[in-house]
Formats: sequence, structure tokens, C-alpha cells
Amino acid sequence: MFRKRFYYLIELQYLGFRYHGWQKQPQVNTLQRMVERTVSYVLEHKDFKVLAAGRTDAKVSVNHTYIELFVDHISLDTEAFFPEFNKNLPQDIKALSVTETDAHFNIIQSPKMKEYVYLFSFGDKFHPFCAPFMYNISEDLDVSLMQEAAKLFVGKHNFRSYCHRPSKHTVLEGEITYCEIEKNDIYTANFFPKESYLLRVKGEGFKRNQIRLMMGVLLDLGKRKIDINFIKQTLNPEAEKIVLEHIVPGSGLILNSVEFK
Repeated sequence: MFRKRFYYLIELQYLGFRYHGWQKQPQVNTLQRMVERTVSYVLEHKDFKVLAAGRTDAKVSVNHTYIELFVDHISLDTEAFFPEFNKNLPQDIKALSVTETDAHFNIIQSPKMKEYVYLFSFGDKFHPFCAPFMYNISEDLDVSLMQEAAKLFVGKHNFRSYCHRPSKHTVLEGEITYCEIEKNDIYTANFFPKESYLLRVKGEGFKRNQIRLMMGVLLDLGKRKIDINFIKQTLNPEAEKIVLEHIVPGSGLILNSVEFK
């Protein structure tokens, strides 16, 4: 029998601190699991499928992204579905909108620009309430040197040193359109340290743990454990492969926005 399918795009945001990433896994709590459970509850059936614009790792949060919902047989009344979906989602997950799309739209293959930020502070240990949002470094950092080095990532590069355990099929080339270390003035709270920073990175796609490895090498530079020439070597396709191992915690990373081109 012919299966009629309906297509919807959902804007989503979530705090990732208590989840083992987006992708559904056995015996652990993931965001996909909670979203699909909520959709099933609201629709009162399981004739649907959910795909995300990208899969986040454990503890990584999202300010703005998209998922696509495929519903079989019966179309949604989006005005009725949206408030019920939001009401039944956990309080650390929120839908921003639901719109109908069509079979020609592909959320995975459609070109999109992603902006990530990684929040950090240094010096005195921060308030424990900060832990879901940023990473604290006890040593002093040379922030101006880190800011200089961050610009090296802009452009087209082979990011082999910034991809954790790539497979033989992994495409290691990529392009970053923006990479800066800035004072954090976009995420604030009265329990945050007086001064905090963020690494802001924009590009069409990123490798596994790429930004967390970039942040790790920039922090090593700020601590003067390495020099700026070391970072240049990690981006030099002619140089001997350098395996980086300093992957900063996922809790400081936020997928800040996703825009379809």
C-alpha cells in the first residue's frame, strides 16, 4: 500500500548537561530518545521518524538548531501539535517553532552554516552553578596570544589534527569562515564570574570533537605549554601528522545557531 508521508521542520534548543548527546543509545538518556518519546505521546502513535541537522555530543547544549519530523499517513495540525509538544518536553528542551516542509527538503544534505561558541573562564574557581555552561582553568592565560592564534583557523585547511579518531572515509578538509576569542557578553548570569570568554567559530561543517580540540590547543597556548608555531604546524598539510589529545569538556560547548543557505 502506498504510504503518504508529511514533513515538518522543528526549531529546537536544549541544555545538554544531563544527556549523553543527541543520538539514541541503549541504556542511557539522550535527547533523541526524549524528543521521540514526546512526539509519540502527543501523536498517540509511532508512525514517524526524526532526523537532526547535526548530532551533538554528551553535555553539549544548543541555543538554536533544527530537526525534521516525518509523519506517516495523517498530517499534523501544527497549531495544535506545537503547544502540546512543548508542554510535554522536559524542561531543559524547548521547541521554538514547527513549520511544514516537503519531500524535496533534506535536512542532512542541505547546505547550512553553523556557529558554535565555547565558554571558559580562568583564575579563581567559579560558582558550581556555572558547570553546565562553561569550563574553568585555574592557571592564568595569555588571552591576547590565544586571540592571535584563533585567527589561524580561518580559511580552508586539512583538519586531520582536529578530528578525533577519523575513519578512512572521513573528509578531513574543511573551511572555517570565522574564528575569534571574545569576551563573553551573550550568556550571562549573576553567578557567572565577573569576566569570562568564548571561542566563536563559524563554518558549514565540523569534524568529530573539532572545536573541543581547537579550544584545547588554544588553552595550551594560553598556558605557554606550546608556542604559536605548533598550531601553525597542526594546520600544515605538508608537515608530519600531529595527534592532539587535549579535548576540553563538552559542557562548555554550545551550538549557537544553524542557518540553512
